[in-house]
Amino acid sequence: MARTATEAASGGTVAPSTDDTPAGPDLISGGHLVAKALKAEGIDTIFTLCGGHIIDIYDGCVDEGIKVIDVRHEQVAAHAADGYARITGTPGCAVVTAGPGTTDAVTGVANAFRAESPMLLIGGQGSLSQHKMGSLQDLPHVDMMTPITKFAATVPATARIADLVSMAFRECYHGAPGPSFLEIPRDVLDAKVPVDEARVPEEGRYRASTRSGGDPADVERLADLLVGAKKPAILLGSQVWTTRGTAAAVDLVRQLNIPAYMNGAGRGSLPPGDPHHFQLSRRYAFDNADVIVIVGTPFDFRMGYGRRLSSKATVVQVDLDYRTVGKNRDVDLGIVGDAGLVLSAVAAAASGRVDNGAVGRKAWLEELHGVEEQARQRRLPQLLSDASPIHPYRLVHEINEFLTEDSIYIGDGGDIVTFSGQVVQPKSPGHWMDPGPLGTLGVGVPFVLAAKLARPDKEVVALFGDGAFSLTGWDFETLVRYDLPFVGIVGNNSSMNQIRYGQARKYGVERERVGNTLGDVKYDQFATMLGGYGEEVRDPEDIAPALRRARESGLPSLINVWVDPDAYAPGTMNQTMYK
Repeated sequence: MARTATEAASGGTVAPSTDDTPAGPDLISGGHLVAKALKAEGIDTIFTLCGGHIIDIYDGCVDEGIKVIDVRHEQVAAHAADGYARITGTPGCAVVTAGPGTTDAVTGVANAFRAESPMLLIGGQGSLSQHKMGSLQDLPHVDMMTPITKFAATVPATARIADLVSMAFRECYHGAPGPSFLEIPRDVLDAKVPVDEARVPEEGRYRASTRSGGDPADVERLADLLVGAKKPAILLGSQVWTTRGTAAAVDLVRQLNIPAYMNGAGRGSLPPGDPHHFQLSRRYAFDNADVIVIVGTPFDFRMGYGRRLSSKATVVQVDLDYRTVGKNRDVDLGIVGDAGLVLSAVAAAASGRVDNGAVGRKAWLEELHGVEEQARQRRLPQLLSDASPIHPYRLVHEINEFLTEDSIYIGDGGDIVTFSGQVVQPKSPGHWMDPGPLGTLGVGVPFVLAAKLARPDKEVVALFGDGAFSLTGWDFETLVRYDLPFVGIVGNNSSMNQIRYGQARKYGVERERVGNTLGDVKYDQFATMLGGYGEEVRDPEDIAPALRRARESGLPSLINVWVDPDAYAPGTMNQTMYK
């Protein structure tokens, strides 16, 4: 049963009055009700940019011991809440003011929506008493947020605040996770109500587990398919990490001897060097496999809308969201459920058999290892290139060599991050962060902020395109202000190269520089100006020493690496994002 605010404030009992004067009702403000509801959800940090509509929430957070991290742009606050959810496995929270404060956060919410990241954005709003009168920063926030959230609502009364916060968090976990939005009018937030009138949900008692193991019959069928497969392949997508199902996924692929490919937050599920870890042979595997299992990844542009899977293969899709299964491509078997529970159940169903097919698949894995090695050898000259300007492959190779098992890698950019996706291999689960399918530039600095606050014990290494860093780079100062060291690298070619290449192909080289060329910015000096560590690199031999010096500085850092503006990633040249 939910506690009243009186019980929540007093530990469950109300102390009797020692004064003969009749006691008035205990009152609580809307901002303090927000904070109590956040505390019940386990929120320990909010990201915000201040505004007069929302300051009572800050007052409540101080009383509840919730950290208030103030940033320089609301987009950063929303991206940081998204990033915090990805790192911690619990929802993130951003609080912004009304009007432009809320519209500035739209991109961060949209990114979380496409990336299936649970977060709550709380926005201010003009007073209900001024409704439709033209109050300061009044906009139809709920109407704007509804298409890009799982839940969006206005809080109509102070006593309902905590209740609606808990409702918003519940909706974050309806199907695949995602963001929710609440706007709270200023007079509703600032008002005080008797604590007995306000419902404050009790921690752990206002929403159920959303973990489902799928239909047992379908689980058994998938086990049969995998045991009988000669050439199976599995793609471990972001939901493997979202559901914290890494151990189950690893157990399955090792038990049945299945080659595994990883994308999104699923990267790092298997460490580099593991015999079941594959990266460069995915197209070959998907062309030649007889059974393909896609876990936690939609058939969107990253999968060629399902067309990159052999039409002869038996295709199985496992996803948290019923609507995703079979979308854009027919499947032979669809299972709706938690990736970890489903894969664990499949492994159990396949165990104890006289022959689970693992030995017979040895030749298939050797075949794929051969394809991987051929691809690596073809790329090796570029990975080790001594050319100047520096080839992007050399840069991302040096970054990959620099990473440790405790390094969280963040990619923020277009062409340069496309290069890194083919080379950089995180060494542990949950140690890869990228925008996700919305392709948002500017997530890097806010993701660094979230990662270092959530996991101060981890090293954070971030690669930025120079265009991407420009969007949210001023919050580098926030990292300095909160003493959050990280190793940042800007792959600087003074261009938005992913777009430039497409323009050159479509309109000719004489028009390839229209609207996509940036100035030669010395980002190393920018970092130094703001109190961080900066260094410029033009020679490939200097990359590794510069990275080490950045690590040793103990400061937020930017290594400004000048890369070849005429080198393009294969994905950019194939324009795969548009096919």
